[in-house]
Amino acid sequence: MRLIVTRPAAQAADWVQALQALGQDAVALPLLDIAPVADPAPLHAAWRGLASAHFVMFVSANAVAHFFAQAPAGLDWPAGLRAGCTGPGTSAALRAAGVPAGSIVEPPAGASFDSESLWALLAHEDWAGRRVLVVRGEEGRDWFADTLRAGGAAVDFVAAYRRCAPALDATAHALLAHALAAPAAHLWLFSSSEGVAHLRTLAPGADWSRSRALASHPRIAQTARELGFAQVTLTAPAPAAVAAAAAAAAAGPSIQSASQ
Repeated sequence: MRLIVTRPAAQAADWVQALQALGQDAVALPLLDIAPVADPAPLHAAWRGLASAHFVMFVSANAVAHFFAQAPAGLDWPAGLRAGCTGPGTSAALRAAGVPAGSIVEPPAGASFDSESLWALLAHEDWAGRRVLVVRGEEGRDWFADTLRAGGAAVDFVAAYRRCAPALDATAHALLAHALAAPAAHLWLFSSSEGVAHLRTLAPGADWSRSRALASHPRIAQTARELGFAQVTLTAPAPAAVAAAAAAAAAGPSIQSASQ
């Protein structure tokens, strides 16, 4: 069974390589493009204000990459400033960018990789009067910021990147067509609800009722089910966990359409 990795191109390439090293037949079909923001001035201002922040939340590895790419000359990550994230990919990106491991707050292994799990590590603190910066795309979920504000924190957002619908080349179009024609031979790996939603536009009217997927979060899984995927399995966003879940899916029976 071929596993289709749908992360943005840069991350998808790394995932495909890691999965192939584990013996999994994997191929990239990015369902989300990531682009820089048109105006980097707010990012520069955010960097200049880091010294007054108490906490910085990064929503993804893309947020880390694009934020640090706009660091003004001579400015480094302030000593002692904590950086929060919801998953291992983002924490790895933070370490690679130079944030000390001891300054990174992330959900432990076995927890859900989401804002709720991150907040569980922070809820005991007094946030009244503290300044928090959330680094994300141009749009995003506000639950973490709303929760902090309810506790008295002052929360600012800065957009580090733009999420865009992908422009598929001929190879990607062929892979999509093959996956639709032979669903039993393919397994989708979803890491973004927005990416799943793009399939509606990329394959209008497609029948997904015999297709299977892995998803890294319940909200993503629900989006895939709403699109029509008959079977969606939750898996941790780590190559070894994904490879094990893919092997289990390959060993299971194929899905028959309602008309068969």
